[in-house]
Amino acid sequence: MIHLSHPEPAIAVVELDVAPANVLALAERARLLDAFAAVEADPAVRAVVLTGRHGAFCTGDDLAESLTRDVPAQTAAILHFLAMCDRVASTRVPVIAAVDGWCIGGGLELALACDIRLASDRASFACSAVRMGLTASAERLTRLIGESRAKVHLLTGAPFDAARALADGIVAEVHPAAGLLDAALAMARVIASRGPLATAATKRVASGVSTTQAEIPALAASADHAEARAAFMGKRGAVFTGR
Repeated sequence: MIHLSHPEPAIAVVELDVAPANVLALAERARLLDAFAAVEADPAVRAVVLTGRHGAFCTGDDLAESLTRDVPAQTAAILHFLAMCDRVASTRVPVIAAVDGWCIGGGLELALACDIRLASDRASFACSAVRMGLTASAERLTRLIGESRAKVHLLTGAPFDAARALADGIVAEVHPAAGLLDAALAMARVIASRGPLATAATKRVASGVSTTQAEIPALAASADHAEARAAFMGKRGAVFTGR
């Protein structure tokens, strides 16, 4: 199952709930895409937390289902998983991955599709595609941490812990498992308090799909920018409306 909840109107939480290790067969991928479509359609949402239950984030494709596919079906399924990750990456609002437990193979690709990654101190990562005769994460991980550091993970497929993920810049913070979701929600709350037009534009620029020069004219003319200027002059907090 995939759970979509709103602990606060501006924050959505998407949870993978496929015991025991949150594999994503085709049916679960469809549910995940439905959850992100619902987020995209809700203008009140300004930040998303993506996480997993059962002490795991995600371990990628469902191998039991995978073994029943012929080569064309397997190829299509792998490309579908990558397209799903692209859809998460293109979400209008920032997405924070709260990674607890296993985050391997396609699960790591999914985490890398998020804008920010926080990990628990018991998280374990692996670029395990090479162990299955496949490739995954080579583009996203290399863009994130650089070729030299990425290739150690990509070419060995060896597992690594949260401390290594933090040192390599794969995750931004490491927290005790019991406090991971609270930390992710706290970060989401800060992001949600900022100007939504500005955060969406900044995400586009940082992701390489737009430029600062292209975004500034609309932002400078927005009611949110006028509100921020008025709030600064009035020594009060700005109230952003996304206009």
